[in-house]
Amino acid sequence: MASVPSGHVYIRHLSSLSGTESVLRLPDVRVEGAPAGQWWPPPMLTSAWIDAHAEEFDVFHVHFGFDDRTPEELRTVVSSLRVARRPLVVTVHDLRNPHHLDPTPHAAALDVLIPAADEVITLTHGAAAEIARRWSRVAVVIPHPHVVEFDRMALPRPSHEGFVVGVHAKSKRANSDPVAVARVLAEAVADLPGARLRVDAHDDAGGRAVAAELKDLDVRVHAPFTDDELWDYLSDLDISVLPYRFGTHSGWLEACHDLGTTVAAPRCGYYAEQAPCLRFDHDESGLDSASLIKAVHTAYHQRPTWRADTHSRAAQREAIAQAHIQTYHRAQSTVVA
Repeated sequence: MASVPSGHVYIRHLSSLSGTESVLRLPDVRVEGAPAGQWWPPPMLTSAWIDAHAEEFDVFHVHFGFDDRTPEELRTVVSSLRVARRPLVVTVHDLRNPHHLDPTPHAAALDVLIPAADEVITLTHGAAAEIARRWSRVAVVIPHPHVVEFDRMALPRPSHEGFVVGVHAKSKRANSDPVAVARVLAEAVADLPGARLRVDAHDDAGGRAVAAELKDLDVRVHAPFTDDELWDYLSDLDISVLPYRFGTHSGWLEACHDLGTTVAAPRCGYYAEQAPCLRFDHDESGLDSASLIKAVHTAYHQRPTWRADTHSRAAQREAIAQAHIQTYHRAQSTVVA
């Protein structure tokens, strides 16, 4: 399996836990001049790499990492796969790229990849319906696997005083409006005894700009968390608010579900189809303050306990692994036929 990428946590958790895994994913090709472990931009996603390595894989599976590829470059990738008689599988994680204000480049890439794919996968039925509307393709719906490892997932949630509402600006993606969301959250917690707001941001230009705008709030600027630091952070929150104006799916939401942290997700995209969560109205037309305040108050007063358990996540992972194997076999049979 030539997987683009291979080392990402999502792809790692597509494998079976049974010890009888029949899918061998090639490791990510080293990116010249990049730090060890960086898989982007993926060298596999070129016609030159495919032409040189076609005998080393049976299926070519694209997840993400094609942000810098032009439609013409992607067409040459498809052409090389056709010449080599290797099937193309595409998992549509993002129908709208969260890093791009302009949706046109990502849409143009999907206009090449989705029609050319021998099999299309996506994570939610809502995304599958949109794929059917836009490209007349039937996408196999295979849910997002767990993000947090099982040993950490099984730990009890730590106790803390009060009620903590968190919003993380990260590096201020194009699809994120943490400043507007944080202002409303500050208003929401003011009415709730014992509640407090925590805002985090990465120590880079985008994160520091957010911190400067919110200097009157509890803003913590720091390097990106390690996995363990991120799990600690999420476990210390009672509710994590996703400040997105557009997007499709969220690994952050899945991690919260693994750890038992309530999520407030915007109604844009298909976040609410991934796991139970509270919702508020936020998209490119603006933020509805009342709906966000209501979500926080609901979390405070009702204290929902939506949390994945290791047994159900392990069973889901096995089902996900088998669904991918079946999809790969269908893709291969299409090329053989």
